[in-house]
Amino acid sequence: MPHWLVIDLEATTEEGGWPVAEMEVIEIGATLVNQDGRELDHFERFVRPARRPVLTHFCRELTHINQSSIDSAAPLTAVWPQFERWLSHPVPACWVGPAGGITTASNWKRNGATTASTAHCRACRTSISNSDSPRPVSYKSRWA
Repeated sequence: MPHWLVIDLEATTEEGGWPVAEMEVIEIGATLVNQDGRELDHFERFVRPARRPVLTHFCRELTHINQSSIDSAAPLTAVWPQFERWLSHPVPACWVGPAGGITTASNWKRNGATTASTAHCRACRTSISNSDSPRPVSYKSRWA
């Protein structure tokens, strides 16, 4: 039975938007579902941004994330390894796209972290920063 991984990243922004390189991840959400859409597992963590730790009014309204959740969150350098541990279960596909990939990579570089995730999607061994359009990338799963 195939499984799907759905990942949702929330990032800092302002009305009218910011360049992707200026955005910082403020929430990582992921759900593993089966082919019937039933949730099998999930991961959700808020992330404290390093450069702009105070969310704009527009960002709070858009994401429904309150400032106190961000104030008590760990930085990306602490949350990302938790997410990678959660991802240690193989999944059938991942999406590589410009906004999520570039945002994640730039956050890591800005915070001085070094990891394979900085330049590559672990699952599909594809460059994140050079990705110019979302595309599905499949690989073998022990669950499939």
